[in-house]
Amino acid sequence: MQLVKTSRDALLRPLQIVSGIVERRHTLPILANILIRKDGEKVSFLSTDIEVQITTNAAVGSGTDVAATTVAARKLLDILRALPESGDVSLTLSNKRMTVQSGKSRFALQTLAAEEFPTVAQADKYNATVTLPQKTLKHLFNMVHFSMAQQDIRYYLNGLLLVLEGKHVIAVATDGHRLAFCQVATDQEFEKQEVIIPRKTIMELQRLLEDTDETVQLDIANNQVKLSFADIELISKLVEGKFPDYTRVVPKGYKNDFTISRDQLLRSLQRAAIMTSDKFKGVRWVVTPGSLKISSTNADQEEAIEEVEIDYGGDSVDIGFNVTYLLDVLNNLKCDQINIALGDANSSALITVPENTDFKYVVMPMRI
Repeated sequence: MQLVKTSRDALLRPLQIVSGIVERRHTLPILANILIRKDGEKVSFLSTDIEVQITTNAAVGSGTDVAATTVAARKLLDILRALPESGDVSLTLSNKRMTVQSGKSRFALQTLAAEEFPTVAQADKYNATVTLPQKTLKHLFNMVHFSMAQQDIRYYLNGLLLVLEGKHVIAVATDGHRLAFCQVATDQEFEKQEVIIPRKTIMELQRLLEDTDETVQLDIANNQVKLSFADIELISKLVEGKFPDYTRVVPKGYKNDFTISRDQLLRSLQRAAIMTSDKFKGVRWVVTPGSLKISSTNADQEEAIEEVEIDYGGDSVDIGFNVTYLLDVLNNLKCDQINIALGDANSSALITVPENTDFKYVVMPMRI
């Protein structure tokens, strides 16, 4: 039975959308496959790792038959990528094997029964629905995702806190050493709600969301979030646990602050970082009226010193930071100027954007 006959690119796009979450090694072999369902011209492609599920549709079906099967995602994707761009591709199902044919190239792949494929059950009830332009949600995630923990024993940090409150959608991420906060205003009014979206889901959404005004609908349930945009539907389990109270982490009332060119500070820190080692990423800041001195040393007694003139008349502050945490935020911001507020050597620093209260970045000091 012929399932699909279409151009290579028309088939490649839906496969690229769903195959991002497919794990190469899995306890369940069928999870290395994608589920292909055909109903006439409409063909749906679905992948899952039990935690996250992605579905997309394409009008690439051949004939009026209804059929379903599962096939190895990576192999099918690699075959299509290796085929010439011009020319049609057909997928045919016969005797539990799928044949991929294009021109004089032919590949026979094993399939597994569609009935054995474990799909994620949708929640019965969603407590809240948010509609945003894709580029707004992408921006929200982009401003904080780099602060998420990776495999922290405090599992609730391995994700992003999404908060609906009043007319704002807020994203917060922290790994215990730094915290990023970003919010966007909406026309909708929300009762306060907080959920933690897993790290893998956020990284996948960063790949799938586009910088367009087309909307994305976000439905939130007690243990699940569903995002629908373009012809994609993504369902993800949520992380259970209590996220730290971010409002207590953000320092208030610092008197020592200055504004500096983001690009100038970024380049100075990149140069200073050359002299740090993989084990110790510390840089020292000495802030005095009119001057910011950045220095770094390593075990070989090598040294880097950068001096930057700043418009500053506050106290002298001698403080150390992990340079990676500073580079992460400076690389992600797109503004010309940033504001840095400091307490003392043992207090967190607060990085903000001048005349913009929607973004805050808190970074803990380190002993140098």
